[in-house]
Amino acid sequence: QVQLVESGGGLVQAGGSLRLSCAASGRSFSRNAMAWFRQAPGKEREFVASINWSGVNTYYTDSVKGRFSISRDNAGNTAYLQMNSLKPEETAVYYCSADSHSWSSGRYYETTDYPYWGQGTQVTVSS
Repeated sequence: QVQLVESGGGLVQAGGSLRLSCAASGRSFSRNAMAWFRQAPGKEREFVASINWSGVNTYYTDSVKGRFSISRDNAGNTAYLQMNSLKPEETAVYYCSADSHSWSSGRYYETTDYPYWGQGTQVTVSS
């Protein structure tokens, strides 16, 4: 059974940092792009960041550029999202996802591009 399990969420003050982890099991995603999305209450799930299969290329939504960093450890079948200078409006459930195409570029920004999803981890940023 393929699983993506996020961890590392929690409550943090504005300006603080969190590091999210996404541990994959059931198959290797070392040849697949991975991404992070988030969904705030009453809003649609939105793209945050993605990384290509090798980890060389990364992509971010404009609002997090310079503050968030996505990375991966293919040997450990794990992806990470380092979030710095967090803002209250970034309170959301953060989801890890992976695509199904080998050697994928990671330049995909829609939820429909990613067939594999974790259950999400809550990030709450207090003002």
